[in-house]
Amino acid sequence: MPQYFLAVNHDEAGDAAMAAMTMADVQPIIEAVDAFNTELQEAGAWLFAGGLEPRERSSVVDASGEAPIVTDGPFSESKEYLGGFWIIEAADLAAAQDWAAKGSRACAGKVEVRPFQAEPQA
Repeated sequence: MPQYFLAVNHDEAGDAAMAAMTMADVQPIIEAVDAFNTELQEAGAWLFAGGLEPRERSSVVDASGEAPIVTDGPFSESKEYLGGFWIIEAADLAAAQDWAAKGSRACAGKVEVRPFQAEPQA
């Protein structure tokens, strides 16, 4: 079955609003995402999911030269960044987009859908 990456992207323009959220603001989102995760699992669509630490905690490793070079910070300097993701199985792109709509509603944000490359035929 085809696999899809559902990306929860954040924009630094919303960082201040997210930082100002109280636990009372966040708790309904946590509960909605937990319910969405359970729905994915019960439907057999769940493969993996996770929320990511802030991008300031990332590092980039470049081992394309003679010795690996490790730099602190994200690879991309864009205003948008990945906050979390789901990896799911779905019958087709339309089904994956339906799951993304539910995920978007649960996490109160935009969700990007990207298909994984198909396995090469043996």
